[in-house]
Amino acid sequence: MSMIESIDTDLAWALPDEAATAALAARLADLLDDGLVLYLHGPLGAGKTSFARALLTALGVGERIKSPTYSLIEGYATRDRPAWHLDLYRIADPGELEWLGLDALAEPAALVLVEWPERGVGALPAADLDVCLDYAGRGRRVSLRARTARGERLLARLPKS
Repeated sequence: MSMIESIDTDLAWALPDEAATAALAARLADLLDDGLVLYLHGPLGAGKTSFARALLTALGVGERIKSPTYSLIEGYATRDRPAWHLDLYRIADPGELEWLGLDALAEPAALVLVEWPERGVGALPAADLDVCLDYAGRGRRVSLRARTARGERLLARLPKS
């Protein structure tokens, strides 16, 4: 990974391919020592699900990691914490999430990955870290922005190269 920029608590990388996306997710996984809420932003096909799968795999999820596009939420057991992956693309109103029983997302040790979080405003735990993916030529670009002290601590430990 190269082309890193640092602006306060924001970091950004060029991701030329899916392998680079997986490598960044694995680097984040190595640093997780607590729960974390990650909001995954970006247009369709920008790599949100690929990033989530790579992070969960790096955390030791051995089962098939499904896209929660239709189920809305998938739960996993990592080596040392519960993990939840949500895809809210099909949600028109945050009130639709009431029946999902999202209480488990508030567990401090849980890893929560949310695609399309803007569709669940008010029903989701606050983000510790925003992961913004976008197209950049044939590859992608990602920026990470801390939203809480927990997110800032994680980004401060992330190697810059």
